[in-house]
Amino acid sequence: MKTVKLENLFPIQKVENDCIIGHQGDITVAYKVELPEIFTLSSADYEAIHNAFIKAIRVLPQHSLLHKQDWFEATIYKADFDKEEQSFLSRSSERHFNERPYLAHICYIYITQKTSSRKNITALSSSLLKRSIVPKEALDTNLTERFLDKAGQFAKILEDSGYIRLQRLRTDDLASGEKPGLIEKYCFLSQNEQEPIIRDIELKPTLKVGNVNCQVFTLADIEDIPSLCGQSIGYDKYSTEKTRFAVGFTAPICQLLPCNHVFNQYIIIEDAQDTLKKMEAKSLRLHSLSAYSRENAITRDATNKYLNEAIAQQRLPIKAHFNILTWSEHKEDAKEIRNQVSAALAQLDARTKEESVNAAHLYWCGIPGNASELPIHEAFDTFAEQASCFFNYETNYQSSISPVGIRLGDRLSGNPLQVDISDEPIKKGICTNRNKFILGPSGSGKSFFTNHMMRSYYESGAHCVIVDVGHSYKGLCDLVGGYYFTYSETTPICFNPFFLEGEKLDTEKKETIKTLLLALWKKEDQGYTRAEYVALSNALQGYYDQLDIRPDIFPCFNTFYEYLRTDFAQQLATEGIKEKDFDLANLLYVLRPYYKSGEYDFLLNATENLQMLDQPFIVFELDNIKNHEILFTVTTITVMQLFISKMRKLKGIRKIILIEEAWKAIARQGMAEYIKYLFKTVRKHFGEAIVVTQEIDDIISSEIIKDAIVNNSDCKILLDQNKYINKFHHVQSLLGLTDKEKALVLSMNKANDPHLKYKEVFISLGGIQSKVYRTEVSLEEYLCYSTEEREKVQVQAYAARYGSIQKGITALAQQLREAA
Repeated sequence: MKTVKLENLFPIQKVENDCIIGHQGDITVAYKVELPEIFTLSSADYEAIHNAFIKAIRVLPQHSLLHKQDWFEATIYKADFDKEEQSFLSRSSERHFNERPYLAHICYIYITQKTSSRKNITALSSSLLKRSIVPKEALDTNLTERFLDKAGQFAKILEDSGYIRLQRLRTDDLASGEKPGLIEKYCFLSQNEQEPIIRDIELKPTLKVGNVNCQVFTLADIEDIPSLCGQSIGYDKYSTEKTRFAVGFTAPICQLLPCNHVFNQYIIIEDAQDTLKKMEAKSLRLHSLSAYSRENAITRDATNKYLNEAIAQQRLPIKAHFNILTWSEHKEDAKEIRNQVSAALAQLDARTKEESVNAAHLYWCGIPGNASELPIHEAFDTFAEQASCFFNYETNYQSSISPVGIRLGDRLSGNPLQVDISDEPIKKGICTNRNKFILGPSGSGKSFFTNHMMRSYYESGAHCVIVDVGHSYKGLCDLVGGYYFTYSETTPICFNPFFLEGEKLDTEKKETIKTLLLALWKKEDQGYTRAEYVALSNALQGYYDQLDIRPDIFPCFNTFYEYLRTDFAQQLATEGIKEKDFDLANLLYVLRPYYKSGEYDFLLNATENLQMLDQPFIVFELDNIKNHEILFTVTTITVMQLFISKMRKLKGIRKIILIEEAWKAIARQGMAEYIKYLFKTVRKHFGEAIVVTQEIDDIISSEIIKDAIVNNSDCKILLDQNKYINKFHHVQSLLGLTDKEKALVLSMNKANDPHLKYKEVFISLGGIQSKVYRTEVSLEEYLCYSTEEREKVQVQAYAARYGSIQKGITALAQQLREAA
């Protein structure tokens, strides 16, 4: 086999001034393109992108060529085990996703100005066969400047659409420097910059690049392309009887084609008037021959229809060509790839044509800057409107660079992503607050998602306060060493509002204790006088003054009660305060149950878990006390005042309060106004308020949810709603969801990978950005978050056996893996 050095045939003369210069004088500018994420666009969005491309193509000069190249390369996720201070669950997650395969995507656009010698190129004109002197047009600087201006206008029009961003590639990006350039990446079919590969290129008997075998499939004949095309098509896997889920028209041969491939899209812009003149001449010839052949008559009618549309609707006539270049290291994969491509093209109603003779030439034309070598007979006549339908409009989900966020997975492969739903939306102006409203029926994966979210926030340095009903956060709280307040007969719930945590008594602390004492002393329908309020203030001040000089006294309700009936009683007698102004005896009598040997002597005399202001993870479990008037009242007041204290005192630290189903009980106990206040003011203190519910009726019937929570939560999170599909219009109306968001919500969990265990979650940010992600976790995270009674008991048993919950989860996970 004859071997030829690539440099002797290579069609690129040089790269300079950020342009690619061909041997024939063609000039090419290149852009890296950021496209919208797949599964996030509506039919209207696809139409807007399509119109933007049409407008952009119209500004390109005559005898120019647009080459859009989309790379889809099989890649694996590489875990990072070198992060400092990586937590136990974070490391488990890295192990879980390590080497997870996914299809990486990157898109480029090349715009080429052809020279006169390239206007009617054929396969015999390829640089593979001959070379020629640079034409004089290439030396015309004015022509070059005009072309670069047009290319800049093209990019500006696309960017102004708001969907696409373009980055002009510079000389170092295009050709070899310290790392492989774009030209080298294509020639050797590898986008890997970390481990660059140099491969031999074999054109006969079959196309091979190094050890990979290539195949080329084309859409280059009018008979092979679909009879109908559009900006989008329905994606049946995610569609329902109520909704049509749209994806880009070419999605089946792009993101949804699971093999290494490059999708090349070419549009050749010639002289429109000259093209129409040639078509008129062709129509006349066919008319004269139509009597001899029915085929001629049909072709004449089609040509006339083309001309009528071009003139009546001011269409831009162009030539187009599309091809799919696939590759695999294993030759036996060729049949499987051919079947995959054929099935994908069948979804577009297109015919599969595998190139053999022209495969090498089409691969050669795909070299960045060499699109002008595409033979004219490999392109078909159409309009820019139709050709643009074959462009790929989408890319993969993108991971945020924000240090704050949740690890979620993309829908196609579960590739782990960093998703910031707090700070980034604020910076981009998508949201005005960080509050979140979460709706998910039982069994939808709601507890898994909220556990995962709170763990992510905790590890990023946030202070988390959780009000729960159902013990969903016990495992996570134990793992991070947080405070867990719950009630049982053997370990009753207890607080100590009198403990100052090493601080001085301030107005806020004093008001907290007064609110609590008044709630225990007076019923809701009983008011208090100004004298009673002042007397309690004086009592508290006197008590803490005594603590300053008596360090042997432990601050708690017991010692405060003793101060009231001794020192404070004597003070009132000395000052001559009458009983009608302040009835101390009545106060002592009502508060007696909370003193030593009283029914609730445990409630306000805690000696443990006292540093609540500095504790970053606190859970209040209200399941056993939600119907207890006294215990619930004290707990809710403690929770609310604690979070307000954190809001105001912890400057520069994120504060989060998550209220699970307990919000219903809190609202019944007269705390509705607090919830309203919280949702309206928490954003001013770098805080987030999150409410979780599982019943649609709760949303519809509750004015608190509707007016205070929903309207002040720019982030709305929904889990599987398929059981409510027939009455989802109520939720859609209440939450202000668009039809696109409705389709996203109802598409959840429709086509989950049966080999993996996960649930999907819908996240809407300000009604502007909406996506569905996977909530997929490692086995260790699953055991920590699980709310199944059997699994929780098993985890606790292993924790007791091995000395800690982390060691228990590790041992149980190892045992389960071995059993599987």
